[in-house]
Amino acid sequence: MSTIDARLAELGVTLPDAAAPAANYVPFVVVGNLVHISGQISQDANGLIKGRLGEDMALEQGAEAARRCAISLLAQLKKACGGDFSRLVRAVKLTGFVNSTADFTDQPKVINGASDFLVAVLGDAGRHARSAVSAASLPLGVAVEIEGLFEIR
Repeated sequence: MSTIDARLAELGVTLPDAAAPAANYVPFVVVGNLVHISGQISQDANGLIKGRLGEDMALEQGAEAARRCAISLLAQLKKACGGDFSRLVRAVKLTGFVNSTADFTDQPKVINGASDFLVAVLGDAGRHARSAVSAASLPLGVAVEIEGLFEIR
């Protein structure tokens, strides 16, 4: 068991199976030592996490939706690494999209749900560059979508 797997277990997190793409794209692309992971939408064991920040979803719920996206990113990353998390060097960048109203301005606090989770699991290797932007809507009405870039060996 890798230290990442052990840390996930300590946190009580079980990675889901890496989701298959829902359209004409691949879930990740490995170029050299970089893994580009397609946007992961907010979902959990109960299904899609839908909502719009500033309308029908609280900040804490949005941060949890972002955390769920980060869990899906790690599931895709593990698959990209052939199941071997010891290949991970670091998280490089997250781009987070928040389904929110025009006057909602706490997108960074929502995406902190993902950033904080990655640091909790990966330690300093989880620190990354980031964008957190508003979207008028997201696929299937989900609250959050996050794509990631990771360095591997």
